Amino acid sequence: MNLALTRIRFRENAITTAGPQQILTMLYDRLVLDLDRAAAAQRAGDRGEANKQLDHAQDIISGLASTLDIDEWSGGQSLMDLYMYLLKELVGASIVGDADRIAACSTLVVPLRDAWHEAAAAVAAEAQTNIPTQRTRALAFGESAVGGELGVG
Repeated sequence: MNLALTRIRFRENAITTAGPQQILTMLYDRLVLDLDRAAAAQRAGDRGEANKQLDHAQDIISGLASTLDIDEWSGGQSLMDLYMYLLKELVGASIVGDADRIAACSTLVVPLRDAWHEAAAAVAAEAQTNIPTQRTRALAFGESAVGGELGVG
């Protein structure tokens, strides 16, 4: 198997086995990468590559917006407003070829990405503390491991 195919399979496996927090952080990581690549391409005069990266960034933002339940938490509407602002700015940056406008969008996204990474790490740490510990003694014949942990054995 060649290296490119191995990378593709690895990436697909990482995505299909990821939990919701991991998927969200992957999307934000890719969004920042797309914005950085778009700004660099725009500065290098490669509008085709810049537009390709901007299109992908807009797809990610649209996906994030479409799955956001603004009624679920108090910051939902503000986050939706930010997504709409980013989409408007990226379309404008694409039309006029403005790398600085793309970079400004990136400066808004990076702190969000970092915050989502922190939140995902906190959720993962909380999940780790809720994992049952190993038994300190062997079970007697007929003793239920599940029942004892549930307080019924």
